[in-house]
Amino acid sequence: MNNDILQLKIKQRLNKLASNDYDNLEAWQIIEAFNKAQLEWVRRQLHSSNVFREGDEGSKRRIDDIQILLLDLPITGINKKGYFESNLLPADYLQYKRISTDAKSKCCPADSMTVYLAEEANIASLLSDEFRKPSFEWGETFCTIMGNRIKIYHDDLFTIVDPILTYYRKPIYIQIAGAIDPYTGLTSATNVICEFKDDIVELLIDETASILAGDIESVNQFSRGTQNAERNN
Repeated sequence: MNNDILQLKIKQRLNKLASNDYDNLEAWQIIEAFNKAQLEWVRRQLHSSNVFREGDEGSKRRIDDIQILLLDLPITGINKKGYFESNLLPADYLQYKRISTDAKSKCCPADSMTVYLAEEANIASLLSDEFRKPSFEWGETFCTIMGNRIKIYHDDLFTIVDPILTYYRKPIYIQIAGAIDPYTGLTSATNVICEFKDDIVELLIDETASILAGDIESVNQFSRGTQNAERNN
């Protein structure tokens, strides 16, 4: 959906077509509200905060709607005592999905490992648990996330080889050519359209209208936008 239609639909939802009253909307306000709506919508899909309690892969629709945000990223880092620590997570990182990696020991060639995400608070108990501590023989270990870095534990028993992070990235922010970008303060030279399918954009338009209606204290439009966005989620 191009940005001209997107702006038209948002203004229509707010009943502000050809309006010259005090709450007439500027392009930068629409940009900021729409990008906020994108991020909030994505977080709800990942967290399963919706009427059907479906998470990121809780249904075929969820998989189809947000697969565009899944990325594989080979990660680099250094081996420390007891664990491999990655470099900083990418700037577009939004949520962890999984780690896939190989490992090798002094006596055996590289083989694949199953990596579980664990809580930083439980490291000591996991390392002392015979059934959950890192094991090259069983092909299992765990990782944690702290300080925008991932730690994959090996307990000095093996070496982590070629780890790959699968994660959900942030949605691309839209831009409207000639409008002030509210994030940089610069005038946007080009149009950047929403990357989601048009049916999702329709939901995001309702979300955006609801945000803007709340900003201008338009109660009816706020309620309508919120209800439409959730009912069609």
